[in-house]
Formats: sequence, structure tokens, C-alpha cells
Amino acid sequence: MKDKDRIHHLGELQCAIMRVLWAEGEASVNRVYEALPSEHRRALTTIATMLTKMEKKGVVSHRSEGRQFVYVPEVAESDVRRTMVEDLTERLFDGDVAALVSHLLTEQEIDREELARLQKLIEARRKTEKGHGR
Repeated sequence: MKDKDRIHHLGELQCAIMRVLWAEGEASVNRVYEALPSEHRRALTTIATMLTKMEKKGVVSHRSEGRQFVYVPEVAESDVRRTMVEDLTERLFDGDVAALVSHLLTEQEIDREELARLQKLIEARRKTEKGHGR
């Protein structure tokens, strides 16, 4: 199974850890701890345990550098987002993408710039779909 086809279910702390690794490219447990936002800070041992669990899931790997492990992300942020949003859409909206988008538009604060950006994305998608004869 290709990585792109795998489903990645990550919890809140795991996502925060992955954001650090995606931003830094690689990091030791200490560096992950230092870079985590305060609301996700846990004991160093908790971060180390979480990274070990994440390695067993195949989302990170490590190499030894002296006496410490340096962790590297093994999955792309876009793949994690895609699979988690697909799962959310399926579970909460019965797979209905339009219902998800409708919910976001009606329940979230969206300023004019964001709405304009969304409109451009929709227009670009329409052009792409038209080009594929759909």
C-alpha cells in the first residue's frame, strides 16, 4: 500500500508533534518539546513515548545522533490532512463534501479575503473539471 493510500489517524498531541517535525524537517525529543505550543507541552518522557508510538504507526522514523534519537516525519502533511478530512467527512457528514463545506461556511467566522480565496479555488476547480469533460 502506498503511503498516499494509507489512512493516518492522529490525535491532537500527535498532530502537534508532526507540525514540529514538518516545520523543522527533523528534531530530537528535546527540540520537539521546546517547539511545541504551550497547550501541547507534556513531560519529556511523554513526548518520547508518543514519538515511539508514532514510529510504530509508521508516521515517523528515527536515527541515533550520539545518545539521542533524531526523529523524521515519514508521512507528508498533505496526506495526513487528506485522510483525516476524508475520515471526518465520512463519519460526520456521511461522505457528503457539500455538507461539510456548508457547515464550515455557516458555522465558522470567515472574512472577505478568505471568501474571495475560496471563490477562486472553486472557480479553478470548475475549470479543471470542465477540462476533464466532467
